Amino acid sequence: MDLKSVIREIPDFPQPGITFKDITTLLSNPDALRHAIDLLEAACRELQPDYVVGIESRGFIFGMPLADRLNVGFAPVRKPGKLPGPTHRAEYELEYGSDCLELHQDAFAPGSRVMVVDDLIATGGTAIATAELITKTGCELAGFGFVVELSDLGGRKKLPQVPVISLVQY
Repeated sequence: MDLKSVIREIPDFPQPGITFKDITTLLSNPDALRHAIDLLEAACRELQPDYVVGIESRGFIFGMPLADRLNVGFAPVRKPGKLPGPTHRAEYELEYGSDCLELHQDAFAPGSRVMVVDDLIATGGTAIATAELITKTGCELAGFGFVVELSDLGGRKKLPQVPVISLVQY
């Protein structure tokens, strides 16, 4: 199945000149969703993670079933103030300003291999911040998995030197 065929493109969203890659059409198609998770599972299995981290919020959609299929734990990376326990915090730059992500300090057993999953990589800011959070826990970053990669924005080049998997490139 060609995943690009089920990803809707919306011109001039969120601003003129941007063509938004809308994965809600992939999510609403059970065959496409299953296929995307099958592809992630096949590619990520060889990385042998002990945990999968999903980045808020669409990373949860792909990260949870991937963790289930790999028979490993799952941990969410969230916006500030959403996790109830003690957290590590990492700030990252946006086009206009900055933002922050948090991860529970006790999300993983020490020394674990952790895989980061999200729906899309663009400039790489959230993925880099998530990698920083994993490092703060004393764990090893096993790799990254994305459904969509916006190659022209160069996010992959900014990531740590670990395997980076993307199912669809634009």
